[in-house]
Amino acid sequence: MSEKQRVGTLARRIHGWSWQAFPIGMGTGAVYVTLSGLKEHSPTLTTVETIFYFLNISLFILNTTTLMTQAILFPRQAWRLINDPVKGIFVPLVVLSFATIIIGTINYAVPPGYVSPGFIYVLFWIYVAFACLTCLPMLMIWFNQPHDLATFTPAYAFLIFPMMLVGVVAFNVLKVMNPADTRAVGVLVLGYFFQGIGFFMTFFYLCIYIIRIMSTGFLDGHQANGAFVACGPPGFTALALLNLGDHARKILAAHGLITPAAGDIWYASSVLSALMLYGLAVFLFVFGVLPYWFKVHKHLKEILGCWALTFPNVGWISTTRVLGDVLHIPGLYDVHLVMTILMCLTWAVLFILTAAAFWKGLIFYSQDDDVLKDLRQDNDSTLSYSTASTAV
Repeated sequence: MSEKQRVGTLARRIHGWSWQAFPIGMGTGAVYVTLSGLKEHSPTLTTVETIFYFLNISLFILNTTTLMTQAILFPRQAWRLINDPVKGIFVPLVVLSFATIIIGTINYAVPPGYVSPGFIYVLFWIYVAFACLTCLPMLMIWFNQPHDLATFTPAYAFLIFPMMLVGVVAFNVLKVMNPADTRAVGVLVLGYFFQGIGFFMTFFYLCIYIIRIMSTGFLDGHQANGAFVACGPPGFTALALLNLGDHARKILAAHGLITPAAGDIWYASSVLSALMLYGLAVFLFVFGVLPYWFKVHKHLKEILGCWALTFPNVGWISTTRVLGDVLHIPGLYDVHLVMTILMCLTWAVLFILTAAAFWKGLIFYSQDDDVLKDLRQDNDSTLSYSTASTAV
């Protein structure tokens, strides 16, 4: 009997890597985004944020490089992940990870002068193009096949998230742009435009989510983590509206657009809308927290799904701080501080558990047979193509 053929550890890691790795970087980005909004901000805290910023960049490079290597060495596996009805929804998260890097660059590279506002403006357009080129094909793939309502999860809205986050990226870009610059008008309008697309499309997903839990009960197992994704659309939209409205007051007035009072009207309507969306986001958070411990599976191999506890909540947590400024409610600063501490603690626990799962080979680690099967099929395909080319 011949000895079973073995595959190297590195090959099994590359083959087993998936787009679900990007939530780890997004959770890391969530830490410095929430920390940056604290009312009391010391230089030491900025240093801590910068460390998380560079860690996020490192994770982004690791994930993109590994997945590119996978596409070269194991094209079948790479294509399988993209077309998978569950794992495929995580593909757009590469764009969201890029968004957190842009925000971090604005916060930590522009003030010292390492990066110019002009470069940030270019990054904004790169992000918009990246979001459209990623979301639209993935939506075509996803909607080209039927999906069962009984297994629906808010995580399916990840397919829209990059376009929804254009508004968030836009108001961060406007922080470093001169309101009198004509380019600021384009950033403002595009921020509102894509925020509208993203929010209303994800809102339809939220409606389906409510229908799903009405018919099957609360999400359980690994899907229980997806309940926190529902907080993202209203939370991030509230945050975007508040900040875009604030910038609109200066930009519209500087360019004499619409009417002299247009900026204030936009801002007032944005505050009202944001307050209602903020309430919805907090409700969905509580709605996900209460049954969570009793529904989620406590399996280390499902730890990647738990990263949904971090980044979707950044929107409403950051909105809490902004509403404290707008409405002059000091108590909201305390709420923001508590939630930021919980965010950091959650990140620490998840990072340790994820490292343990990685070390034990429970995640990002394919079986020998799966790797060998793809290698044989890829080699056979290459051989058939070479034979056909020679014959021609």
